[in-house]
Amino acid sequence: MSALIECRNLTKCYQNGVPAVLDMNLTIESGHIYGLLGPNGSGKTTLIKMINGLLIPTAGEVLIEGNKPGVESRKIISYLPERTYLDAQNKVSDMIAFFEDFYEDFKPDRAWEMLENLGINREARLKTLSKGTREKIQLILVMSREAKLFILDEPIAGVDPAARDYIIRTIITNYNPEASVMICTHLISDIENILDDVIFLKQGKVVLKAQVDEIREKAGKTVDQYFREVFAC
Repeated sequence: MSALIECRNLTKCYQNGVPAVLDMNLTIESGHIYGLLGPNGSGKTTLIKMINGLLIPTAGEVLIEGNKPGVESRKIISYLPERTYLDAQNKVSDMIAFFEDFYEDFKPDRAWEMLENLGINREARLKTLSKGTREKIQLILVMSREAKLFILDEPIAGVDPAARDYIIRTIITNYNPEASVMICTHLISDIENILDDVIFLKQGKVVLKAQVDEIREKAGKTVDQYFREVFAC
C-alpha cells in the first residue's frame, strides 16, 4: 500500500516552548483503520491539526501524498473534529446543501439514506436535536464523502452506548476499503475490534506502531489492556 501521510521529524511547540509533538516520524498507509491512542497531552489533536493544515509545524514537515497540507489535501481528507462546528440555527437540509456545495466528492444520496434510516427530520433545526443526534449528523456528513483519509477525533465521546454502536457501524460501512481511517479516542475497548493498526503517542512521540493482531498474539492482551500496561493507567 502507498503512503498517504508522512511525518518527517515533525515538531510543534506552543508559546511556552514545550513541544506538543517532538521529532515525529510516522507513515500512514492506504487501506488501514488506525487507532491514534495516548493519554491527555500526548499530542494526538496537535498531530491531527497539522495533518489538516490547521496548525503550522515548528520544525519538520507533514506530507499528504507527497504534498504539504493545503487546498489539494483538503480534497482527499474528511475530518471530524472533537467539537462540533455545525451552526445550531441551521436545518439538517441546510448542512447537506452546504457539504454538497463545498465538497466535490460529497454523496448527498448516501447522507439522506442514513438520515432517513435514523428517522431524522431533514427540516429540523440542529438546536432542537439531542447531542447524540447532532453527533450522528456530523459523522454522517463526514462519512458521506469519497475521501482517501477519514480523520475522526473522539467520534464516540459523550454519547450513549447505542449511539456508539451506530457510529461504529457507520464508520465501517461507509468508507472505501482502499481509503484509510484514523480514529482518535480514549474509549479503546469500544473500537478496538474494528482497528487494523494502533499508534501509541506519549509526550509528543510515537512509542508504538503495531498491528492489532500482533499485539494480541505477542502480548496475549487486548489493545485496551496493553495500552493500560504501556501507560500504567
